Amino acid sequence: MGDTPVGCRPVSSSAPTPVPSLVIAVDGTSGSGKSSTSRGVAERLGLRYLDTGAMFRAITWWMLQHGVDVHDAAAVAERVDEAVIVSGTDPASPTITVDGTDVAVSIRRDDVNAAVSPVSAVPEVRTRLLRLQREVIAAAATGIVVEGRDIGSVVVPDAPVKVYLSADPAARAARRTAEEGSADVEATRASLLARDRIDSGRATAPLTRADGAVHIDTTDHTLAEVIEMVVALVEDAGART
Repeated sequence: MGDTPVGCRPVSSSAPTPVPSLVIAVDGTSGSGKSSTSRGVAERLGLRYLDTGAMFRAITWWMLQHGVDVHDAAAVAERVDEAVIVSGTDPASPTITVDGTDVAVSIRRDDVNAAVSPVSAVPEVRTRLLRLQREVIAAAATGIVVEGRDIGSVVVPDAPVKVYLSADPAARAARRTAEEGSADVEATRASLLARDRIDSGRATAPLTRADGAVHIDTTDHTLAEVIEMVVALVEDAGART
């Protein structure tokens, strides 16, 4: 499957770009399995894939690299249009670059983890990345699986398939520590819950279960089972259209 990267450029005030008919919006809490599920569904159905969280991490990484105080919303807003972010949409090998630099590993560092929530809460950041997300989605002619925290509620509210994933905090912490190779499960759990509070309480595009989204609690399910559940929802939606 060929990749179709789309660059991040200064946005205009034009109306949102039309999106393809098959958009699967996957929202939910950190550690609930959004990325693995979304990539698995995209590969299974031959669709593109977009991790919007990586885009917020990428712009956060850029701010840190350029010495911007991430807790100063005005300072972040002033420079939000400078970074050039390119998101690749191949689910088998998703990529993300900033100003031509591969940041797929760098955006997962602890300093980015600690800074991404305040940067993500800046309205100008969300406005710019919303435009980019819609550009990427519109470019996916065959359809796309998009994961994040406001996909079904803000980015693509008319998506024909909306899913909200959640899991018990203990299960989420165990998964995240396994992914990151960390041994401190309790610290990870506390960090995830803190991120939940920030994401759910922010004024702009808070984390929420979108109208019409199907809630899947992944705590007691394997990844393969969750992928099957989402694929079944897509097939059912297709049968009803």
